[in-house]
Amino acid sequence: MWLNDGSCIRLRPEHKNHVWAYDFVFDRTHNGRSLKLLTVVDGYSRECLAVEVGRKMTSGDVLKVLARQMLQHGVSEHIRSDNGPSSLPKR
Repeated sequence: MWLNDGSCIRLRPEHKNHVWAYDFVFDRTHNGRSLKLLTVVDGYSRECLAVEVGRKMTSGDVLKVLARQMLQHGVSEHIRSDNGPSSLPKR
């Protein structure tokens, strides 16, 4: 939740489908090719709702995964993303 001064308060999940979080995890295959994993987790139950794996993913791909989860589990009240760095691990 963003405040007028530009700061934010992390919303604590109070029930299932209250807060979902999605994030990317990066890895490489044995031959050095990159993998991108999109994870979606329900913050209250800690249930992993989705893990999508691909060489690349667009914002449209993320929206499709979230929409599919909403059809299956119901609509989350809030969706959290950390928007952090997206670099691959060095090997």
